[in-house]
Amino acid sequence: MDVRRADGRYPGGDPAAGIETRHAFSFGPHYDPDNLRFGALIACNEERLAPGAGFDEHPHSHTEIVTWVVEGRLTHRDSQGHETTVRPGDVQRLSSAGGVRHVERNDGTAPLTFVQMWLAPLNPGGDPSYEIVHGIADSTPYAVPGAGAMLHVRRLVPGERTAVPDAPRAYVHVVRGTLRTGPHELGPGDALRATDEKDLELLTLTGPAEVLIWELSDTA
Repeated sequence: MDVRRADGRYPGGDPAAGIETRHAFSFGPHYDPDNLRFGALIACNEERLAPGAGFDEHPHSHTEIVTWVVEGRLTHRDSQGHETTVRPGDVQRLSSAGGVRHVERNDGTAPLTFVQMWLAPLNPGGDPSYEIVHGIADSTPYAVPGAGAMLHVRRLVPGERTAVPDAPRAYVHVVRGTLRTGPHELGPGDALRATDEKDLELLTLTGPAEVLIWELSDTA
């Protein structure tokens, strides 16, 4: 098991423009050849946008992009004609495939925080697609078959336990609260990368806690 702490993330974004980013993997000028990806997962970015701030239209290709809003509202528009507002509890997925352009903004009056995760597809190319699931239920897995991955969202109270899937690779990102697995205590922004581990459990120490768990195949 490999524990990565929140304060070890790479800083990014444009603070002067109201954009603060913390990258879990190599990104832009922060290059670490030993931290390029974990299985299919190639980015796990914590984004904070001030009211009125955002990412102007920009391109993506050959990437599965999954977004989880922590607080606030995210406005999304893309070149395929989709325009949506993503709120806490919603899962948004954009399969950029052969190429798509999109805009992400905080058009609200309150700060926006979201976690955006990028996965490498099993088969690059194809046509872009978009999906949003409003108010996904706790413990309901969300499949990203294009990347051979499954996202599990858990919301927990103090003293509650949840299992980490027995998978070739599992990636745990703590959104809020503190949890323990084995000797490791995990707080907001911390991540756990587990390879071929069995019978892992997370115990909630303080809550309410919110955890994103990726179940990843061994094909990437």
